[in-house]
Formats: sequence, C-alpha cells, structure tokens
Amino acid sequence: MQLAADEALRKQLMTRGRFQVVSCEMAGVLAVEAETAHAFPRHSHEQFGFGLIERGAQRSLSGRGVVEAEAGDLITVNPGEVHDGAPLGAAGRAWRMLYLDPALIAATACDANEDKTRTCEFVRPVLRNDALTNAFRVLYSALTAPQGAGAGLRRDEALALLVGRLVRERPLETLPAVPAAIRRAQELLDDDPTTPVTLAELACASGLSRFQVVRGFSRAFSLTPHAYLVQRRIDLARQLITGGATLSDAAAASGFADQSHMTRHFVRRFGFPPGALVAA
Repeated sequence: MQLAADEALRKQLMTRGRFQVVSCEMAGVLAVEAETAHAFPRHSHEQFGFGLIERGAQRSLSGRGVVEAEAGDLITVNPGEVHDGAPLGAAGRAWRMLYLDPALIAATACDANEDKTRTCEFVRPVLRNDALTNAFRVLYSALTAPQGAGAGLRRDEALALLVGRLVRERPLETLPAVPAAIRRAQELLDDDPTTPVTLAELACASGLSRFQVVRGFSRAFSLTPHAYLVQRRIDLARQLITGGATLSDAAAASGFADQSHMTRHFVRRFGFPPGALVAA
C-alpha cells in the first residue's frame, strides 16, 4: 500500500511541472523557482513572499481581492494571507519567488523608516514597475548566486532598497475583527494542532451549530476548520524540518498520519515536497 502511495505521489509531482527550492546564503530566506500549470488550493505562508512572473499568467484570490498577473509582473503575499492560484491558459506559468521571515522584513522596514515601523505589510498583490522588477532581479541574484567578495554588502543593499519600496506600516486597528464564538473555535485548533478535533467539539466550544462554525470560520479565515487545521500542521512541520528534524519525525510530531501524508499536503499547497527544504 505504501509503495502504491509513493508511486501515485511521484506521478503527481511529474504532472505538476518543475519546482526547485534554491539554496540561499542568508538565514530566514527561501527561494523557489517554478514552471507549472498546477492550480493551488487555498493556503497560506508564515513568511512574506514576493516574486516575478517570468512567463504566462495566473489568477489568484487573496485577502486583497481577485487579481491577475502576467509575465513581467511582481506578485506579493503577506504572512498568514490565504490565497490560491490558477494558470490563465493551458501552458501554465513560470515564476521566481522569495519567502522571507517576518522578523527579517520587519527589521529591514524599520531601518528604512528610521525605526518608526512596528508592523508592516505588502499593500499591492500585483505590481508592474520596471525599476522594482530590476531591483528584484538584483536581489534574487545576490541571494542565490555563489558568494564572492562584497556579496554580503550587495545582498543587504538590494534587500533594503526593495523592501523599503514595497512595504508600508499596517495600523493594528485595520485588522479584521473575528467574532468571539469563532475565535473560541480557532483557539481550540491552535492550542494543539496535532490533536484530532471533531466539528461537534468546535460547535460545543463556540456555542454555535456545526453549520454555523463552518460558515463563520470560512468567512473569518477564508478556510474551513479542517483546511485551517491542516495549514497549522503544515506550518508546524515546516518549522520542525527547518530546525533539523527528520521528515518522518516532523510528520509524526505535527499530527500527520505518516511522512507520505505530510508530503501530499505540502505538494498540493506549495508544489514541492518537504524534502526540498532539507536539500536547500
């Protein structure tokens, strides 16, 4: 049964195009290159993400509305922002993305705004600006190319210039309010994402009907309770893997049935298996 599951996953990977996680010399940065016709379901990242569409076009739904991006456009996503993505056309699209830990973005934005920025966000999900596109290419090259003399300065300079032009301070009062009942259901899932939870238990915790929980949760987080729980488990698994845990240990510790189960969810949402994080 396990061999059949592994073979099905291998075929799934082959049909979804090419994904490559590229090594970066800078801590807190993940670089991903992709060429694919894969349609991504709703998911989120713990990092800030920005990148360049190199070929083709796509449509995506995010917390900032439905947008379309084509070759030459920069795309951005904020931490925790639920989004999806589907190609426009059968040929798919190709892109290069950088995912940066929030602490790194915050520190860079704080420097750019003379220590005035405490919380920040990408405002526009799609941008077309030749200067920013060139700045992204410089930054991507500086982060992924072999390190030589002066490479660190070039990298830090490119990061400061690009982040300073892309982010703005986010007033805390603009964050959407979540109904208290739905917040109680969320807290039950957040307290221990590895523990199985039934919809009846969420309904009991929130004081709502099961239907009201699903509907309210979807409105508040753009994910059903089950999709939210899987996302939390993926986030936990990623933290464990990047911290040095083996794939099998990460799968067990984050609530997945086994390594194959964890891998299927990674591939479906991100396009690449969790082993790519280890290789990078």
